[in-house]
Amino acid sequence: MGKKGKKEKGRGAEKTAAKMEKKVSKRSRKEEEDLEALIAHFQTLDARKTQVVETPCSPPSPRLNASLSTHPEKDELILFGGEYFNGQKTFLYNELYIYNIRKDSWTKVEIPNPPPRRCAHQAVVVPQGGGQLWIFGGEFASPDGEQFYHYKDLWVLHLATKTWEQVRSAGGPSGRSGHRMVAWKRQLILFGGFHESTRDYIYYNDVYAFNLDTYTWSKLSPSGTGPTPRSGCQMTVTPQGNIIIYGGYSKQRVRKDVDRGTQHSDMFLLKAEEGKEGKWSWTRIHPSGVKPTPRSGFSVAVAPNHQTLLFGGVCDEEEEERLEGDFLNDLHFYDPVRNRWLAGQLKGPKVEKRRRRGRKVEPRGADKQEVKGPSAQEPLEVVREVVSEDGTVVTIKQVLAAPGAAGQLESDDNGGPEEAGMAPVEPSPRSNAMLAVKHGRLYLYGGMFEAGDRQVTLSDLYCLDLHKMEEWTVLVETDPESQEWLEETDSDEDSEEAEGAEGGGEEDEDEEDSSEEGAEEHPSVAPGELFADYLPRTEQHWLRCAQDDVGPGAPERRVLRAAQALAQAFYDGSAGR
Repeated sequence: MGKKGKKEKGRGAEKTAAKMEKKVSKRSRKEEEDLEALIAHFQTLDARKTQVVETPCSPPSPRLNASLSTHPEKDELILFGGEYFNGQKTFLYNELYIYNIRKDSWTKVEIPNPPPRRCAHQAVVVPQGGGQLWIFGGEFASPDGEQFYHYKDLWVLHLATKTWEQVRSAGGPSGRSGHRMVAWKRQLILFGGFHESTRDYIYYNDVYAFNLDTYTWSKLSPSGTGPTPRSGCQMTVTPQGNIIIYGGYSKQRVRKDVDRGTQHSDMFLLKAEEGKEGKWSWTRIHPSGVKPTPRSGFSVAVAPNHQTLLFGGVCDEEEEERLEGDFLNDLHFYDPVRNRWLAGQLKGPKVEKRRRRGRKVEPRGADKQEVKGPSAQEPLEVVREVVSEDGTVVTIKQVLAAPGAAGQLESDDNGGPEEAGMAPVEPSPRSNAMLAVKHGRLYLYGGMFEAGDRQVTLSDLYCLDLHKMEEWTVLVETDPESQEWLEETDSDEDSEEAEGAEGGGEEDEDEEDSSEEGAEEHPSVAPGELFADYLPRTEQHWLRCAQDDVGPGAPERRVLRAAQALAQAFYDGSAGR
C-alpha cells in the first residue's frame, strides 16, 4: 500500500506541474505579445547594420547577468548581453565586446543580425571551426521591469568569420532564463531555469542535449532522484566526464501574493551510463570540506586543475514583507576528484621576493629619497568619464602599476600593503558577476550589490592568478557613486523632485524649453555621430519624454514611435546647426 501511495503522489505532482506550466503559458502569452513588439523595434535598429564594425572603446557600461567567455584560440574575453537598472527603468543589451588580455584594451564588435537583447542567458564556447560561441535562452524585460519575455532560441557566433547564425531545431527546451549549459563531448547539455510572468512563475529541473554534429535537440530522462526545480545553480563537467549540479534558487507560493524563496545547497552527479547511448542517471552526493554558505546569485568558473571555482553571491534573509541580503565576495573551490570543498584563501603579496628583485633595478630619474616617499609607491590612476549607451555617466579609474615599482620596493621596508596598514585590493561583495578563466588567471567583471533601496551595478574588472593565489589585481575600477539613480515616485511632483537633481526632469520640460537649463536637457549629438548610433545611446531619455507626451497607460508601440520621432527631430535640428 505504501508503494502504491507514493506512486499516486508522484503522478499527482506531475499533473500539478503540467497544469501550472499550462497556466503560466496562457497568462504570459499576452505579455509576450506586447514585448515582442518592443523586441521587434530593437531588431529593426539592429537590421541597419550591414557589415562588421570593430571600434576600440572604453570598458563597457555597468551590467549584470551578462556572459563572459574565453576565446579558444586567442588571448581574448568575450562579453555579451546583460542588464542594467537605474531605479526606474530596466535596460537590456545585445552588445558584443572583446577584451584583449595582452593589450588590456576593449573593442566593441558590431555584427549584422545579432540575437535580440537579453540577460540571464547561457553562453558556451567550443573549439571547432575556429571557435564557436553558443547562446541559448535568457530573458527580455519591459522598461518598467514588470513584464518578461523568455527566449527559447539558439544562436551561434562563428568567431573565425564574425558571423551570427540562428539555429532552428525542434524539440528543444521551453523559453526560460537562469538555466545552466555546459559543453559535454560533442553536445551541449542544458539543465533547469525558470519562466516568469506577471502573476505566475515556474522552475524547471529538466535536462536537454543538443548535438553539435546533427544540430538536433533531445530531452534526457535520467534515472534516479535528481535535483528539485531551480535556477542559477552550478553546472560543471568533471575530469571523469560527469556533470555536477550544486545549489541554485527557487521559490514557491505559500499563500496569495506571498512567496518563499529557497537557496539550495545540495549537490548531484549526472552521469552518462557506459555502453548506453542517451542513458543518464542522477546520484545525490555529499562533499566534505569547507562548504559555501547557502546563497544565490553566485558565479562559477573552472580552474586549471579542473576544480570548480565559486565566487560571491547573496545570502537572503526573507520575511513575509521584507527581504534583506548579505552580499559576499569569498572564494570556494570544489575538487571533484576528492569530492571536497576548499576555501579559497589568498596568500598576500610576496613582499620580500619583490625587494630582492628590486635591488637589481633602480628607478629611473629618482634617487632613494624620492623612492621612499609614499606617493612613489601608489599606482597610477587614469580617470575617464564615459557616457554609456543608456545615458549613464560612469567614471572609469584604470589602475596601472607605478613605473619602477620593483626599484621602489627595494628601499622601502614599509612598502607592502599589509605593513602599511592598507586594505587589500579585492572585488567588493556582489552577486550575478561574470567570471572567466584564461591561462590560469581568473577574470571577474561587473555584477551588482544593494545599498539600502538602491541597486548598484558594477563595471569593474579584476584578475587573480590562480596558480599563485596571492592577490587580486584591479584592471578597471569604477565609482558606483557616479551612476545615475532615479528614485521611484508615486506622483508627478515627486518625479520632478527626484529627477531634477539628475538633470532629467521632464514634468516641467515645456516651461524650461526656453531656458538655458531646458536647452541642455536633451542629450547632445556627438560630432559625426549617426542617428543609428545616437538613438540607442539616448533611448532612455527619449522614452521618458515620449511617455510624458502620450500619457500613462499608452501602448508600448505608441511610446516607441513617439520616442523615435522626438529623437529624430532633435537629431535633425542639431545636425543642421
